[in-house]
Amino acid sequence: MKIENLPFGTTDWSAVAPTEHPGITGKAFWRTCKFGDIRVRMVEYTPGYLADHWCVKGHVLLCLEGELHTELEDGRSFVLKPGMSYQVADNAEPHRSSTATGARLFIVD
Repeated sequence: MKIENLPFGTTDWSAVAPTEHPGITGKAFWRTCKFGDIRVRMVEYTPGYLADHWCVKGHVLLCLEGELHTELEDGRSFVLKPGMSYQVADNAEPHRSSTATGARLFIVD
């Protein structure tokens, strides 16, 4: 990722309106800001959330609260707890998220 032409700024995430994204089960609520080609999100998954797709978008993701389960299409799985992160490139390894308890994430892609 190359960040260019982005002046210093701050974001009050409580002032960014959430959008709802249903999963197979549960819901995701995204608060999204775009800065050129960079999308920055604060995402909350409800308890019982399971993504409705395999994602091929690259991300840098930080778990802030809860517990996030990430399954790769090849069968590997990972558990993120608060303070843990993952990173994956575009079109590298399809992945999908789920959580039994709910999770709050900070994602840059």
